[in-house]
Amino acid sequence: MRPRSSRPATDTGLTATARRVIHLNYGFQLLFNLLWWMPVFYAYQKAAGLSDGQIFGIQSIYYVAFCLFEIPTGLIADRIGTRNCLRAGAVVMTAANLAPVVSASYTGFLIHFLAIAAGRSLTSGAASAYLYDGLRAEKCDEHYLKAEGTARALGLAAKVVCWPLVGPLMAVAHSAPYVLSAASAAGSLACAVALPRLAGPGGGKDRAADRADGGRRSGAFLRDAGSALRLVASSRWLALVMVQGVGLFTLSRICQVNLFQPILIDHGIAESSHGGVLAAMTVAEAVASARPQWLSRRLSPVAWVSILSLALAGTLAAMALGGPWVVVALLCVFAAATGFAYPVQRKLVNDAVPANAPRATLLSVESIVDRGVCALAAVAAGAYLSAGHLDALLWHSALATAVLLGAFQLLVRQRVRRQRVRRERTSVSRTDGREVRPTGPGGTRAGGPGRPGTTRSPVRRPR
Repeated sequence: MRPRSSRPATDTGLTATARRVIHLNYGFQLLFNLLWWMPVFYAYQKAAGLSDGQIFGIQSIYYVAFCLFEIPTGLIADRIGTRNCLRAGAVVMTAANLAPVVSASYTGFLIHFLAIAAGRSLTSGAASAYLYDGLRAEKCDEHYLKAEGTARALGLAAKVVCWPLVGPLMAVAHSAPYVLSAASAAGSLACAVALPRLAGPGGGKDRAADRADGGRRSGAFLRDAGSALRLVASSRWLALVMVQGVGLFTLSRICQVNLFQPILIDHGIAESSHGGVLAAMTVAEAVASARPQWLSRRLSPVAWVSILSLALAGTLAAMALGGPWVVVALLCVFAAATGFAYPVQRKLVNDAVPANAPRATLLSVESIVDRGVCALAAVAAGAYLSAGHLDALLWHSALATAVLLGAFQLLVRQRVRRQRVRRERTSVSRTDGREVRPTGPGGTRAGGPGRPGTTRSPVRRPR
């Protein structure tokens, strides 16, 4: 049964269902990603008796597990529906945050991070796919870019507000960060339950029902995986856009997660100030994520992502030259550029995915490659830092980014040139709405409407 139409649209161009999808997505993204324990999990595990080797060993297992979980969870989302996948992810995340409360041991924290990897992989592609399909089903897909950016901005703003409260709350109850994280995940489950069913492909439970027979057959998941990989291999544009996204996200994540504290320490900024710098960066990224429409429309989204990626590389290189205050300002510029680029890149990938393709699976493929490249980049960053070559790492990262962007732009220009030639050939081959075929000997047109190579007879008018 198709859901009731929510037309007419409001003054903002959004239908009632579209507004409901957007607002519930805001709530889900904010609460699901609000991990109160993030600023203190290292100290929390040290207080529980874990060694540095155990703590970082768990982190390594977490990244590997995330990559492995991305494939089946993306396939699950395309089989059971993105809405049901979001609900499953929220349930898993709620249980994951309670694991350290039940058992503050190595086993408890290992289970905790494995479950976090499973929960986040269940929603990594499904959340974006549900929002995109939901707005498109309501013919409001022009609002996707702003909705994606605002959801990210609200989540970042919530972290700025909540993270400074973690210390005082732990003084009252030591396990408060994990209990509050579980409560937030439970709130995201309530948002997922309230999400509306969507009409058409990608419509959550509706799509699962339409494909129930195929979903029960053995090998259905493998067919979806093969379909997604074949689509990436056959669509050069989709592959190019995904590669651009992997480069952007890798560069931003390595700086904001792996190099953030080493850069500050190298410039003599005390650890007591790191929280304030991180809050300033988060505010800059949140404001930019909420306002991707500030970017001029004179340039294409692809051009903007390339320019912003080049800005990220430039700020990394400048950090090797500036003083402490300059570095703090550059980190904020870096965060703002990331905030602008993220929603634009997400929309580029979603636009490149065909309507009936397994969208969540394809987004999971991008996420897998992204995290795999991040793992390699983290190993390289560790080698540079161990040798005391932080400045060289920043310069080499900037140079590698510039080279990759140059190669990407060459491929994009080749694609644009081929499309222009194809359009010109099409326009030349049509005159007055009729296709003009190559002429044969004697000026006759070869390949008439009936038999190829015949001469078209003149039309006789009735007398």
